[in-house]
Formats: sequence, structure tokens, C-alpha cells
Amino acid sequence: VQLQASGGGSVQTGGSLRLSCRVSGVTLDDYAIGWWRRAPGTERELVSCINAGDGETYYGGSVEPGRLTISRDNAKNTVYLQMNSLKPEDTAIYYCAATANAKSWLYGSTSLRTYWGQGTQVTVSS
Repeated sequence: VQLQASGGGSVQTGGSLRLSCRVSGVTLDDYAIGWWRRAPGTERELVSCINAGDGETYYGGSVEPGRLTISRDNAKNTVYLQMNSLKPEDTAIYYCAATANAKSWLYGSTSLRTYWGQGTQVTVSS
């Protein structure tokens, strides 16, 4: 399983970015894909994920409803994270990851393996 994240960059407060995670080795019908982030001095947190098969989506508790949107293109085997109205506190390295069932992340289970891609830096300046 390989995941290639891209789309990060530097924007001002209020700007937008769209992150992309290109997945190879598995299909989005079989694996859930999630976006995680780690800001300096903090632990990695789950931002959003989209489950395998039915594509049910979840958002982390720190995400304001409507500001971030996760989606996928099965034909391209790619998952996107559209981020709008960005704030300085969104500054972090964003990672995409894959697992067989997103609920393992939501429940904090380690029973399923997580595959990680490299991160992409998002910097939001005030």
C-alpha cells in the first residue's frame, strides 16, 4: 500500500487548499482513507476519514462543520481534503493514511494496520 499526499502550501488566513492523496496497491472500495495532522508540539490527530465501500465520512472533533470536506474519486483512486477558511491553528503537517475500516481509528483500536503516506506541510499565516 502506497499513499502519496500533495497539495500543501502556504496561505493567508481565510484561504483555501485542496490536499490530494493518491493511493496505490489497494482500492478505495477496500480501504478507508484518512487525513491526519500533527502541529508542532502536539500529538497527531485525525482530521477526517472516508470509509471503504459506502464512503461514509467522519470528521474530527476539532474540525468546524462545513469548513473541511473529504471526498474521493474511485476512478483515480484518490482522496481529497478541501479546506476552506483556513486559520493559523490549521498549520500542521498533514498525512494521509489507509486502514481496512475507519472505525478502528474512531474507536482507537490498533487491531487493524494503518499505512502512512509522507506528509504535506500546510502553513496558514495571519
